[in-house]
Amino acid sequence: MTLFESAVRPVLFRVGGGDAERAHEFTLGRLARLGGSVRAVLRARYATDDPVHVFGVRFPNAVGLAAGMDKNGVALSAWPALGFGFVEVGTVTAKAQPGNDKPRLYRLRDSEAIINRMGFNNAGAAALAARLAALGPLRSSNLGVPLGISLGKSKVTPLEEAVEDYLASYELLHPYADYIAVNVSSPNTPGLRALQDKTAIADLLGALVGKKPVLVKIAPDLTEPAIAELLEVCLSHGAAGVIATNTTLARDGLAAADQPRAAEQGGLSGRPLTEKARKIVHFVHTETDGRLPIVGVGGVMCPEDAFRMLDAGASLVQLYSGFIYHGPALVRGAARAAAAQRARAGAVEIR
Repeated sequence: MTLFESAVRPVLFRVGGGDAERAHEFTLGRLARLGGSVRAVLRARYATDDPVHVFGVRFPNAVGLAAGMDKNGVALSAWPALGFGFVEVGTVTAKAQPGNDKPRLYRLRDSEAIINRMGFNNAGAAALAARLAALGPLRSSNLGVPLGISLGKSKVTPLEEAVEDYLASYELLHPYADYIAVNVSSPNTPGLRALQDKTAIADLLGALVGKKPVLVKIAPDLTEPAIAELLEVCLSHGAAGVIATNTTLARDGLAAADQPRAAEQGGLSGRPLTEKARKIVHFVHTETDGRLPIVGVGGVMCPEDAFRMLDAGASLVQLYSGFIYHGPALVRGAARAAAAQRARAGAVEIR
């Protein structure tokens, strides 16, 4: 058991009387205030140098922070110090929005899982753009790792106006991003997953592809024929890659102690998603014959999960729930597992 698991996690899980969202905000606040000397110590302990090039971007290592952890980019300087080779902020929307009613975030400890129905709560694209502009040249000095920005649809925007909504966010934020993630797969914004339809995603990519690599984040609940159709559009419309996967509406694999939470609405992440996400990554890789880079995310809870995700065809992996439960030692372990997998596979790079 790591120091995080034995000493830090129990304290964090008690913050706010056990309220997961209050603990999340508390942690972000503390990370945002880490001094340079503390970051240097953390970086020396957790950072892994194993560069990989994917869709034209150089990553110091293959393990990134998934969207949802730091929606508004308030703790950007902390994540590379904790070992992450890239950071994805958001999901951010064109219009600031409070998200769904609280409570909306739940830990399922025995299952090493999380249910959330946050609903894209964020300060809006303009606020994030202002924060990033104030930081200056991120890639060369302040951040040191690639920055991805996840875009979603504002809840008040009708589906028929979704392209314009995403484009408004894109125009504000693409100057600060190394890549853009198009989130059309969250289960917590009504109607959003309809944008994974062939025509809708073609329209979105037609508007957004061009200035920066654009990746499409897909749901784990799509059928294989639906995924295949979506991939065909991604390939024909210039998507740089796919992020597989978002949270699931299924409740398979929950421990008995967590069954009372199964009725909570929202997306499930963590250990119950491990095999489903890996199988979808394998399907995407096989279906595209390796032509479309994949960021594998979903249930990466130990270094072996990262190894297997990459072995299934992912070029990069992301952590969210795994980081909540296992802390920065998992980042380091996953990055080392990624280095081992790349060495075994011959370190083929997708540019």
